Amino acid sequence: MQRTLTRKIWKLGFVSSLAVLPMLAGALMIQIGNPAANPEAQAKHAAIVARITACHSPEKTIVTAKAMGSVDGRQQSIPLHVISLSTPGTYAVTHEWPEQGAWVVQFEATNPDYKRYATGARVEVNGNTVEWTKVKPYVRASNS
Repeated sequence: MQRTLTRKIWKLGFVSSLAVLPMLAGALMIQIGNPAANPEAQAKHAAIVARITACHSPEKTIVTAKAMGSVDGRQQSIPLHVISLSTPGTYAVTHEWPEQGAWVVQFEATNPDYKRYATGARVEVNGNTVEWTKVKPYVRASNS
């Protein structure tokens, strides 16, 4: 019993350390934030702010965003204009999608120094309300 418990604790510690490694290794990551915490984003009427971290050549990072949703039963995908803010690695989008329907705003970041790796996040939006508790980060192989 003691040996099984020790083994489970060791596995949990090992798996947890694997989750932390990308952060320590300078991985390309994206964080989604509320523009209420950023006066510049507020002045530009931002709906959502994204912050990118990249240790290797952050100036090479490309950020895209799109709104995906359905209005009157019709699926839509709307490319969004990504605004660079003055803080390096910080971007914003304004509300460019219809107020009707349920929408998901998707940010994605790629950087050639990270080869075939992309990071992103999806944010649910209902009308003018951003569902901050429903932000879903993801990683995937990039097309670059």
